[in-house]
Formats: sequence, C-alpha cells, structure tokens
Amino acid sequence: MFRALILARRLAGQLWLRVAMFALLAILVVAGAHLAAPLVPEALGGRFGAQAVVPVLSILASSMLAVSTFSLGTMVSVHRGAAGTATPRVLQLMIADGTTQTVLAVFIGAFVYALTALILFHAGFDGGAPLVLGVTLLVVAGVVVALIRWIDHLTTLGTLGDALSRAEAQASASLRHLRRQPALGASPMTAATVIAEGARDLPAPVSGVIQAIDVAGLAACSQGPVWVLNRPGEVVLKGAPIARVGGVADDAALARCFVIGKRRSYEQDPGLGLTVLSEIASRALSPAVNDPGTAIEVIGTLVRLLWDWGRVEPDDGLSQPRVFVPALAAADLVEAGFAPIARDGAAMIEVVRPLLAALTALTRSPDAELAEAAAALAVRARAHAEAALRLADERALLDA
Repeated sequence: MFRALILARRLAGQLWLRVAMFALLAILVVAGAHLAAPLVPEALGGRFGAQAVVPVLSILASSMLAVSTFSLGTMVSVHRGAAGTATPRVLQLMIADGTTQTVLAVFIGAFVYALTALILFHAGFDGGAPLVLGVTLLVVAGVVVALIRWIDHLTTLGTLGDALSRAEAQASASLRHLRRQPALGASPMTAATVIAEGARDLPAPVSGVIQAIDVAGLAACSQGPVWVLNRPGEVVLKGAPIARVGGVADDAALARCFVIGKRRSYEQDPGLGLTVLSEIASRALSPAVNDPGTAIEVIGTLVRLLWDWGRVEPDDGLSQPRVFVPALAAADLVEAGFAPIARDGAAMIEVVRPLLAALTALTRSPDAELAEAAAALAVRARAHAEAALRLADERALLDA
C-alpha cells in the first residue's frame, strides 16, 4: 500500500497522465454525443447538421495541433533554461507544475476531441451533430480560458524568481512534515540508542538513494525491533546493511519497505529543498554568472524557513515505537542550506555580511540545536571570509 501511494503521488505529478485523462474524456464526450442522437429533436437536428459542425471542428483540430506543438516546445525550452540558470534539481518541481499540465492537457484534449468528432462524422455518424456543436462551444470556451492562463503563466515560468519560489514552497512543506515527524513516525535513533547484540543485518536489495521508508510496514513485518541505519536522501549500496533486525521477521517484506531510486526525491527528504536553494545561490556566485543579489535573496529565504521551523514545537508523532530511524539533525539542515554559500561567497563582502547576520539571527532561535548549529557555521563562515577577502578594510567590516 505504501509503495502504491508513493507511485500514485508521483503519477499525479506527471504531465502525460493529465493529458491522457483529458484525451480520454474527449473521446468519451464525442461517443456519448453520438449515442444520444435519438434524444435530439428533429427540428434542432435539421437546423444544426454535420455541415454546420464540421468546419468548426476542422479549425479547432488544426489550430490546437499548432498550439500544442508550440506550447510543448516552449515548455521544453523553459525547462532547459531553468536547469541552466538555477539548478537541474528544480526540474522535478517544474515538471509537476499544475498550471502547465492543465493548460497542455486542455490543448491536446481539444485536439483529440475535434479529431475524434471529425472521424465519426466522416464515418457517417452525424445524428448527434447538435449535441456535438454544443460541446464544441464549451470546448472552445475552455481553450480560450486556457490560452489566457497560459499567456499569464509564461511571463514568469522558468525565471529565476519562479525557480526560487518553487524551491521555497517545497522546502517549507518538507520542513513542516519534518517537524511533525522528526523520525518519520518512528522512535528517534540517536548515539544513545542501543542495538541488540543478536540483531542481524538487512541488506539493501539494490544500489541507489533511499527515497522513502514505510515505517508502519517495518513494524508490521517484524515481531521485534528494527533499527534503520539510513535516512531518505542517503546513498546505499547493494548488499550493504540498511537496517538491523531483532526477532523474527520477513526480510523480503522488510526490504520492500524501502523505496530506493536513482536520485533524491522530496517525499521524506527535507534537506533536498534546502540543497536546491543553496545550489541556486552557488551558481549565482560563480564567475560566469556573478549575481550576488540572487545569493543574498536565497540567504533571506533560508533564514526565514529555518527560523519558522525552529519556532514550531516539535511533534514526536511516535506511532511505531519498535522502529528506530535516525532523526535529521538541525546541523544537517543548516549545513545543506548555508555551507555552500559560506564557501562560494567568501570573497564577496556584500554576501558574507548578510550571511553572518542570518546565522547570528538563527543563534537566537528557540530550538537549541538549531541555534548551536548556526553558531558553529557562523564561525566557519567567518574563517572562510577572513581567508578570502583581500582588503583589510573589508575584513574589518565583518565585525561591523
């Protein structure tokens, strides 16, 4: 069930699924209109015959084919541009954009609808012409609305601001989920956690990145405790232990509770959203781009996300006490977000000062671990800056 839910959630974010659903709906509407032909009054059928509907359908089919082709080409160009200006990791978020999927689905669905209706008319099924005309008018209205939405959406789609907004929204959602379940609903596994001496290793079935863990499934498949050794987002190798199991358990079923893929995903990996933001900042700080303003904007986003996360009271969400999962430490979040910026922006005083100010602000966080992690990174960021800044006057500004 857990894997099915993960698969369903991922399918919902795929472009082809929504397009296929609209295309199928178009075929069903056309078939239903022709099947309902006996219900059409004779007077209405004589006034609106196939000769009145076919030209409209022909125009709709040809125009929607051109618009769909152009829109798909535009989407591909925008995605490639975003991968080049922001980071390739943001493509996962852009592909799952609901507005883009809906608009393209309307265009292709309208094309499939018009083409299917034309085929049925030319095959001699013209009894439902008045109903098809009515549906066609609704389709045209839907296409006009989709075009307006598409034009408005294209003004920001693929821009750096759009990439930042998507990454921030995903990071915020992941951090909220982390606060509700720091250990994914299991008992937090810390340095003080004792693993039973007789526990056996559960080997990884394949090599890859752990994308999600079914904690409830682990508890159901084992009569004893289960100690998970890796969090989502970490790389595992085939045959290497990913968990320790105590008591009788179905090892094959336990292995299926780990979703392992080729790359990191956002489901249970809150650090990925912060990493994407830091990658955008690092690319902006590269000599080829030289855009410190974007890095400063990312710093503001990161400090806002972590400050809000630290102010929320953690909810242990302990539903499976027999399963132990390493809790993601606040230091890992601070490291994922700020460490690359501290390194890559060390030679720019206009970046270093807001970075140190952000880390100093986080040292006042109600979350003690977050405050400690921010203070530790602030020391390292200052050391990076003192080593990279050439002018003594700029180094003096670090204490201003």
